[in-house]
Amino acid sequence: MGFDTTRKGTHGARQPRGALLKWANRMTIKRIRGGKAGEMLVLTTVGRKSGAARETPVRSFPGGDGTWLVVASANGAAGNPAWYYNLAANPDVTIEIGGRKVPVTAAQLSGAERDQAWQKISEAAPRFAGYQRKTDREMPVIRLTERAA
Repeated sequence: MGFDTTRKGTHGARQPRGALLKWANRMTIKRIRGGKAGEMLVLTTVGRKSGAARETPVRSFPGGDGTWLVVASANGAAGNPAWYYNLAANPDVTIEIGGRKVPVTAAQLSGAERDQAWQKISEAAPRFAGYQRKTDREMPVIRLTERAA
């Protein structure tokens, strides 16, 4: 299962960006690494254009069988977040969760598998259902599966 590079929508909330977002992300990453943000993980991708490591804090959900699910929500923006395109270009990445670094492979869910995962995610975190209502694009749900280092 790979990525279908979900298309941009025609409307949505303003996508977060700028200095304030960078500062907030740095603070959130510190909280995650300090063990104070239990439902979050640090996703380290490789920039598809720059080749540079990019760290992004994201909310995670249990995916079953020791996997994690993340949603490319961008707070309901019309476009996907940059990290989504980085994952599509290079799905072998690293996450930091529970005080450890874990090498993972990312795969986008589709069809009934995506629908079932989305149902669980929107029940566990209703704000994600709110993000979906802001835009007409289908928010990608990504499964992160541990791989051998």
